[in-house]
Amino acid sequence: MSSAGNGGRRKTGNGNGWRSVPPGALPIELPPRRLWVAGATGFLGSHLTAELRARGHAVVGVSRRGGEGVGALDVCDAALVEASARGSEGAFLCMGKVSRDPADAEALYRQNVVATRAALQGLRRAGVRRVVVASTSGTLAVGRDPQRIATEESSASMDLIARWPYYRSKLHAEREALEASSPPDFEVVVVNPSLLLGPGDLQASSTIDVRRFLEGAIPAVPAGGMAFVDARDAALGMLLAFERGRAGERYLLNAQNLTLVAFFQRLSRLTGLPAPRLRLPRSRPVALGISALFSSAVRAIGGEPPIDETSLEMAQYFWYCSSEKAERELGWVARDPGETLRDTVSDLALRGVVSPRTELSF
Repeated sequence: MSSAGNGGRRKTGNGNGWRSVPPGALPIELPPRRLWVAGATGFLGSHLTAELRARGHAVVGVSRRGGEGVGALDVCDAALVEASARGSEGAFLCMGKVSRDPADAEALYRQNVVATRAALQGLRRAGVRRVVVASTSGTLAVGRDPQRIATEESSASMDLIARWPYYRSKLHAEREALEASSPPDFEVVVVNPSLLLGPGDLQASSTIDVRRFLEGAIPAVPAGGMAFVDARDAALGMLLAFERGRAGERYLLNAQNLTLVAFFQRLSRLTGLPAPRLRLPRSRPVALGISALFSSAVRAIGGEPPIDETSLEMAQYFWYCSSEKAERELGWVARDPGETLRDTVSDLALRGVVSPRTELSF
């Protein structure tokens, strides 16, 4: 597990101390190639596409709606994927739907599971030999024990994942990807980034809790813990996995594990804004009961609760994980988490996504 530091340095998770590694200077030696990227307009995919192009690769980017330099394509159609990816030497799957709403279960299954299965089928028929698939650390890392730090060998907490359609769909998609790997003809590597933060979350899918903090919309802090990583570092992790990852393997990408109390205190020190004072109890039934009463009161006066009950339930658990395998086998390192938080806040403010409660202190 990597942790925060000073001076823009990075720290390995093996206890050997800080290493100075400038952002973007990881020793990737991949020669220029034609590479296919699905989800190229998303938070992770856009950073990956920019990184690949900056390194001289010819990128065929696709997404459901398309965009500047990105074609519109439904990856649930294997034939369309095959036609689009023909001639590519490698591929990256960054597409998918992110939602905490239980009502989105069917859409999550289609856009995460069916899309992964169809994309892999199309890529294989197109002659693509190596694919890196982006999953999430949540398929391995969620648990009740604050002392548990998940690794790639950890078992999924199925009793918890079964409650949440997003993580359930990501777990099934991940399994589809690993089962499709059949070296040497078709190699699939999976990366499992923790919560993505940093600049460029145009769809506000990952940075919503930072936005809520800036707007003063968090009435009480849940008792759980979270893990996060910079989306720019996760993009580099995907590139490293393509170059060095072992087929059929998973690689967790994480920068820091923090209790939610510590996370919001850190945002408070960074921005000069006060952290939420109220803390929810460790007892999940009690915490959810308090949340339900608060939500009912808000709805009774015609409002909408700032945090949905599913998100609050998730935040009562611990999502800690270690990136030691990625550091050891891929040479991946995460930047100083403080830089990630600073850039996340700055980006949200500069794009006008949030109106902070007061002028920020940096």
